[in-house]
Amino acid sequence: MRIVLVCNAGMSTSVLVQKMQKAAQAKQIEADIAAYSVEVLEDLLSKEKIDVVLIGPQIRHMKPNIEAAVKDRCPVALIDMRNYGTINGEAVLQQAIDLIEKK
Repeated sequence: MRIVLVCNAGMSTSVLVQKMQKAAQAKQIEADIAAYSVEVLEDLLSKEKIDVVLIGPQIRHMKPNIEAAVKDRCPVALIDMRNYGTINGEAVLQQAIDLIEKK
């Protein structure tokens, strides 16, 4: 599964990505998880199959624009602010899995 986190510069979510990867490994889930700047999302969508896009809470105001760029290709959701703030990789991974399974 391909999970993409978007934020302003793609850097503030890098620690969360690492925690999510560790949680996926512990659960023996094969997942490609990466963080990107919102500016590269459209280009990324044109080149890769993405299963879910999670948005950092600091750019929640951009959710409508991100949803328009994604165009029903995959689920899009905000990362829970508490899980983001506490860098709860396991909870954010589960959020992504739940969204993919609902699709």
